[in-house]
Amino acid sequence: MSAQVFSLAGKRVWVAGHRGLVGSALLRRLGREPIGELITATSSDLDLRRQSETERFVADTRPDVLFLAAAKVGGIHANRSAQGEFLYDNLMIAANAIEASRNSGVERVVNLGSSCIYPRDAEQPIAEKALLKGPLEETNEGYAIAKISALEMGKMYRRQYGADVVSLMPTNLYGPGDNFDLMTSHVLPALMMKIHLAKLAGDGEVTVWGSGRPRREFLHVDDLADAAVFASENYDDDEHLNVGSGKDISIAELATLIADRIGWDGQLVFDTSMPDGMMRKLLDVSRLQSLGWSPSVSLSDGIGSTYEWMIDHEDELKR
Repeated sequence: MSAQVFSLAGKRVWVAGHRGLVGSALLRRLGREPIGELITATSSDLDLRRQSETERFVADTRPDVLFLAAAKVGGIHANRSAQGEFLYDNLMIAANAIEASRNSGVERVVNLGSSCIYPRDAEQPIAEKALLKGPLEETNEGYAIAKISALEMGKMYRRQYGADVVSLMPTNLYGPGDNFDLMTSHVLPALMMKIHLAKLAGDGEVTVWGSGRPRREFLHVDDLADAAVFASENYDDDEHLNVGSGKDISIAELATLIADRIGWDGQLVFDTSMPDGMMRKLLDVSRLQSLGWSPSVSLSDGIGSTYEWMIDHEDELKR
């Protein structure tokens, strides 16, 4: 276990993006910490894409710590159809939040990114040093460039201004509060909803986008929140940290696992006209593990609890 370099005790903590998948998990996790005050704002109250609004909010609320979880996110379809929007929104959100934090003397910023920052053909498992070593996956290039820019901004602000910015790059996330919309969600919740609907309708087939052969790593969002709190107190460096489970699974295997947990025994049909994206994306998480952190939620258990959450909130998801 690494020596603690920072303490959240008594701090005023701002969670940007608190209503999202990651932000809501951070609220749950921070509820177990002796922080002084929790600061939040909805997107209708604060548009982080607007510099003046962001500067004014941070100057008024004076947080000591920022967990930057606000982002525009989506799956392959959403990413590839709105690349400019994904680039602009995420670039502005990160730049404004980090700059406002510097100007107002925020003590520590934890910037949450994405494993899509890495080159399409990166050596597997992907180590942090692979960043900027090759071309990106085209289907989510806009989002990836914005996240790379946020990471590099934190690094350069640390070097020039002494700003205390720590960046974490999580793998594919899932869990309570996820987006289950079939057109805009990521692969795990999309498959979960498809298979659930097939079970309800008595359908014997479910179509899965792509060949089913790509391999992906998944991390329960509560594990990410735990890693973020851990890193906020135990890591202090300008190089980002990968956050993941260290294990991957093929999309076909994932769909089968979800079907088993849901109790649907139909046939999976793979639509190869849809893009696969990167054929494999597994993070090297050895640096974070060497600090003393590892995930606690297994994929099977996480799928089960996420499905229960989805069922409990099904009426809300239909709105």
